[in-house]
Amino acid sequence: MTDRIVYKVMSTAELAAMRRDGAFRGSAADVADGYIHLSRAVQLAGTLDKHFAGQAGLVLVAVDLSQLGDTVRWEPSRGGQLFPHIHGVLPIEAVTWAGPVERTPDGGVALPGEAGH
Repeated sequence: MTDRIVYKVMSTAELAAMRRDGAFRGSAADVADGYIHLSRAVQLAGTLDKHFAGQAGLVLVAVDLSQLGDTVRWEPSRGGQLFPHIHGVLPIEAVTWAGPVERTPDGGVALPGEAGH
């Protein structure tokens, strides 16, 4: 895949821990699956709807894959789509932006650089 910037949805507590520790080792679901789940911009709304419905206090973290080398694998998931997964840790240096998850009127997700971000 050619996406350089992808996204991780996490809780505010997980973001605070990543900032404190300098790296994110994954949510409970990530640890159980053996890798950190990420989504491309076009996959974010589906990820939020399927895995985070009804949860408040979520943050969106933009991740620069060029900082992660061969720890990233593009693997099939929901409907056969390829999703980026980190087989390792997410270092804070690879994070280019973090902010609250904001849905757009059409049900999408506001990304960094868009209105409100």
